[in-house]
Amino acid sequence: MKRFSILLLAALFACTAVCAQNEYNYQKRSLFDALPIRSNDIVFLGDSITDGCEWAELLDNRHVKNRGISADRSGWLLERIDSIIAGRPRKLFLMIGTNDLSVGVGPDEVAGNIRKLIVRFQKRSPQTKLYVQSILPVNGADFKKYRHHYGINPQIIETNRQLEALCREKGIVYIDLWSLLVDGKGNLDSRYTNDGLHLMASGYEVWKKAVEKYVKK
Repeated sequence: MKRFSILLLAALFACTAVCAQNEYNYQKRSLFDALPIRSNDIVFLGDSITDGCEWAELLDNRHVKNRGISADRSGWLLERIDSIIAGRPRKLFLMIGTNDLSVGVGPDEVAGNIRKLIVRFQKRSPQTKLYVQSILPVNGADFKKYRHHYGINPQIIETNRQLEALCREKGIVYIDLWSLLVDGKGNLDSRYTNDGLHLMASGYEVWKKAVEKYVKK
């Protein structure tokens, strides 16, 4: 009976966490739908790793718009990009897939969803310059908080391989952030993170240096 109670409490806690994430996702979607994207805007699109940065300030560019949502996945992203496509932004920087892989979605499906996003943009907003950024490594060796995300580095590597090939096929710039943030053991370098998944300022500075030439171009 005690074991059943513990399992029930764990299930309720997990459900509460999922519901909270869904609430946040819809809150952010409703806000983004109300905030127009314009043709001179530069959009950063993704999950919590994108969401966690003040991109306009970091890049010192008022036209940069953050459209990252914590816990987002590639399939969910497809449900919310219409308002972004409708604005026909000048550039789009995309990073998505970590959360997919952490719940068992495979590299093929992640790459397939990103392919769908690219096709939709190229069809409906062909003037938008697209940039696909590699998924970042994770670090479960030095950190223990996000256990479901640790151990997926092999899947991340395969997904990045497919994304790089997809970019070559579609004539899109692929930005390799993985190699800039990985340590000698294949994990997210602990100098850039305090939880093994998300970035500290030092990590965003590395990211900035990798993309700023494309932002300014």
